Amino acid sequence: MALGRKRITEDPEIDLTPMLDVVFIMLIFFIVTASFVKESGIDVNRPPITTAPPENSKHQNIIFSITKNNDIWLEGRRIDVRSVRANVERAHAENPKAKVVIEAHPKSKTATFILVSDQAREAGITDIALSTMH
Repeated sequence: MALGRKRITEDPEIDLTPMLDVVFIMLIFFIVTASFVKESGIDVNRPPITTAPPENSKHQNIIFSITKNNDIWLEGRRIDVRSVRANVERAHAENPKAKVVIEAHPKSKTATFILVSDQAREAGITDIALSTMH
């Protein structure tokens, strides 16, 4: 009989290797997926300023100007974005072949251009051009 024998117990150890494997796999997954996330938006490359020959006077365009402060101007008067559609409908009734030209300042917000172009489309104009101011 082994009465005098002491029983030696070892402290239980937890193997952390599988947990570290999972942590590193998750880290790699998040790094890879984070690099592919893109913010949505509209990229607009504004054309360089050029001078075009004047068009025939009986086909006058409807020209909106957007300043760097995002103010909208039509025929020398400042207008609200809510009145763009009514102004386009009036001008289009006078001249059905008229096109809408939006002159935007390079520092103006793209959202203002989109609002004006949406209002023109709602008024029935499909030919909308973007021009830059200097």
